[in-house]
Amino acid sequence: MEQIMCGMLARSKAGHDAKTLYLVCRTEGDFVYLCDGRLRKFDSPKKKNKKHIQIIHKIPEALANWNGEALRDEKIRSILKDYKMKEVHDVESIFIQKTTSQSTD
Repeated sequence: MEQIMCGMLARSKAGHDAKTLYLVCRTEGDFVYLCDGRLRKFDSPKKKNKKHIQIIHKIPEALANWNGEALRDEKIRSILKDYKMKEVHDVESIFIQKTTSQSTD
């Protein structure tokens, strides 16, 4: 099984929160504890089975030197928002590349 570390981002694959983006704040056996800074604060994370999440292996720069101490919920929201904006930007650039290459063919 793949290594899951604190500070990684994860997307829920199952449950009522499917497709929700979270930050992994703790791991314990077959479970991870996830927070999003809004509904799931750092102090009360969501316990989720590792099988029900998709790990995003890149650790955000803001958490590169994180040693596991408590994070402010505002910081968590900011990290998740930055990742979502980058994700949207990447999808838009792929779309633009495809439409540009199709128009030149």
